[in-house]
Amino acid sequence: MNLRLKQTPGIYLLGFMASGKSTVGRHLAHRLGWNFFDLDDEIEAAEQTAIAHIFDTRGEAEFRRIESEMLAQHVRSIEHGRAAVVALGGGAFLSPANRELASANGVSVWLDCDFERIARRGQFAFARGTLGQVLRHALILLQEPRDLRGFLLSAGAELLQVAPKRL
Repeated sequence: MNLRLKQTPGIYLLGFMASGKSTVGRHLAHRLGWNFFDLDDEIEAAEQTAIAHIFDTRGEAEFRRIESEMLAQHVRSIEHGRAAVVALGGGAFLSPANRELASANGVSVWLDCDFERIARRGQFAFARGTLGQVLRHALILLQEPRDLRGFLLSAGAELLQVAPKRL
């Protein structure tokens, strides 16, 4: 197992909307015997409303503040030895502070997913954010150096078999 995971047992799954973060995260956490948290689901439960509604009524900046706060809560728990796989929202890694927090407290894994696969899952993805937000996030993430993303895994079905072995 990766030395960083022994010191701070956190795996942070990152990627574009509909890249499979939640699905892969649940399977990975189950195989490792760790907890699993989906930041988007946690935010919706805590705020008692859909993410799209938060964007519409309070704006993206407020949503990102809530998202960063939720991530920090999970990192504190992981720092205290509560191993977890955390699926970050599609735009969570846009924040340099969130990238640093995740990178310093475990391993970040970017789920690389081709556009055709995302398009097939598109109705779900686009229901959670406007097309403009999705495209803006995609452009920013594509411009980031790969080394900011830690591990890079292709988000095909075989990922569920490979990920625990590679980490």
